[in-house]
Amino acid sequence: MLSSQFSRNICHYIALSSAFAASAFILNNFLTHIFALPGLYGTLNAVGFSFDTPEDTYGGFALFIGIFQSLTYVAALVYPYMILRSQSAAPRSSALMNNAAARIVSAAFWAVMLIGIVDAAISFVRIENMLPSIVGADLALSLGKPSFRGVYVHMPLLFAGIAISFMRRGVDFIWLASLIVFGELLIVITRFIFSYEQAFMGDLVRFWYAALFLFASAYTLKEDGHVRVDVFYAGLERRTKSILNTIGTLFFGIPLCWLILIRGMWGKSSLINSPMMNFETSMSGFGMYVKYLMAAFLIIFALSMIFQFTAYLLNSMADIEEKITDDV
Repeated sequence: MLSSQFSRNICHYIALSSAFAASAFILNNFLTHIFALPGLYGTLNAVGFSFDTPEDTYGGFALFIGIFQSLTYVAALVYPYMILRSQSAAPRSSALMNNAAARIVSAAFWAVMLIGIVDAAISFVRIENMLPSIVGADLALSLGKPSFRGVYVHMPLLFAGIAISFMRRGVDFIWLASLIVFGELLIVITRFIFSYEQAFMGDLVRFWYAALFLFASAYTLKEDGHVRVDVFYAGLERRTKSILNTIGTLFFGIPLCWLILIRGMWGKSSLINSPMMNFETSMSGFGMYVKYLMAAFLIIFALSMIFQFTAYLLNSMADIEEKITDDV
């Protein structure tokens, strides 16, 4: 399957187009379900095609945005072809995919750190009845509503985290890991020394730990740090390993990420969309209001892993093309 240049080009194209199509799918998911825009299917319905989607009536501006939404999928198919044409000589670089995965994870890490600190602080002063004296009774009441806190507190912090990620280089795993340890230590000290514990303290640790576990997966894949339980793989030649990695990426890795995205985001009531659209919170009324964001962690995991799997495949294909053998 991988012996000819044409077959290798097909593998490269599938991986690249899959990564860009996933980005377009996620972008259009939010535009369609949050802003009630037509999306790909709605736009095609408006121009005469028929799909099993509600035929809503859209205005001219909405249809214009719908055309843009549809073109993002076209770009996801055309741009990989342009990349392959510009990198005709082997080995093809995986730097673009590595950088994209790192940028996604870095932005998510900073956003999670900021949101966790601020939301925990709001929950603390609210529990202690200090919030009305700080921000006023009306704003304190609004901050007790998940939708208000999500839109006016979490979203600005999300964009701030994205901005910080563009100003810094690298992924700051150490800071989030340190905050998790600090959060656990704080729970132990306040519980056993001061007999004080609130729901938001456990929510904060779970929020950060889930982010660390899911967001660090792409970086761990890049560094080949995932634990391998195998009998034969470790003793194979490097080129043989690369062939197996290529097959595994195309038939298992990338499809798994797409399964998460499609099952979780196909409609408003899907497993990821539903908590996000409804700003779902935990049953504890005075805990943190970040449960809906933890559903969104799966989006970051799947998207970053698709880009990193693509980079992994490009590196493996480079080994195959150069006929590199194990030097160890």
